[in-house]
Amino acid sequence: MRINNLGYLIKEGIRGIFLHGFMSFAAVCVTVACLLIVGSFTCLTYNITLMVEDLNKTNEILVYVDEDLSDAEARSVGTLINKVENVYKATFVHKDDAFESFVETYSDKDSLTGVDTNFLRHRFVVILEDNGQFQQTIKDLEQVEGVAKISAARELAEGFTTIQNVLQIASVAVVGVLLVVSLLIISNTVKLAMYDRREEIAIMKMVGATNSFIRLPYVVEGFTLGMVGAGVAFGLEWFLYELLRNRMAAASTLKLIDFVPFQELLLPMIVTFFAAGLFVGIVGSWTSIRKFMDV
Repeated sequence: MRINNLGYLIKEGIRGIFLHGFMSFAAVCVTVACLLIVGSFTCLTYNITLMVEDLNKTNEILVYVDEDLSDAEARSVGTLINKVENVYKATFVHKDDAFESFVETYSDKDSLTGVDTNFLRHRFVVILEDNGQFQQTIKDLEQVEGVAKISAARELAEGFTTIQNVLQIASVAVVGVLLVVSLLIISNTVKLAMYDRREEIAIMKMVGATNSFIRLPYVVEGFTLGMVGAGVAFGLEWFLYELLRNRMAAASTLKLIDFVPFQELLLPMIVTFFAAGLFVGIVGSWTSIRKFMDV
């Protein structure tokens, strides 16, 4: 195809957007609506996943140190614990501090007056990176030299792991369904636009125009509409996300729910929105015009 023909076809594609304004507007609106739904659910899923991960880190494992070790030796065990795979953080708790914490838990403090703290042990409060590796990490911690005993809430860890797995499966399933539904809706909208121009396509075929000559303006048109829809949807998603986030931050009853700033999602959301717009625009127009090419 010659360069001058290519320029003409691109201009024809741009002209077609304004020539069939209503259908172009409808295609953009459907694209924006579908991308907003998918984008909103993706943002929600990402934030819920982060919240579950933070909850995972509240599940603490108590690692008790051998009582025969001195204070310095007990502290040095922390270096070995932090080297264990899947350990996020290990915090040393002196037995005196543990006793004070124990006393503060009970209202009848006088009954504990004079009690020697030697019945307690130095310990480490350990937080894991991934509760899915809970059992293996416990076994690794038991092998650390200087560790005498481990106390851990296995049921709580398994509960967090179950929640995380269910959330991941549900997220993939829902996003997949939303994408399929969105593509079907957008594809049908593009087909309606093509149906509106079936006579125009038939005339071009009758005067000898090749399939590629006929198809290219519609591909250019679809690409442009897809990019416009993706751009509008991205801007609206950013605005609505930050609006909701600020409202939630201002509401005292929702202090426990804290969404991350949209800037943290910026790059993946840009890639997702514009890749979807590109796919919908080009593939949608390419496949939709195919049935009108046989004249």
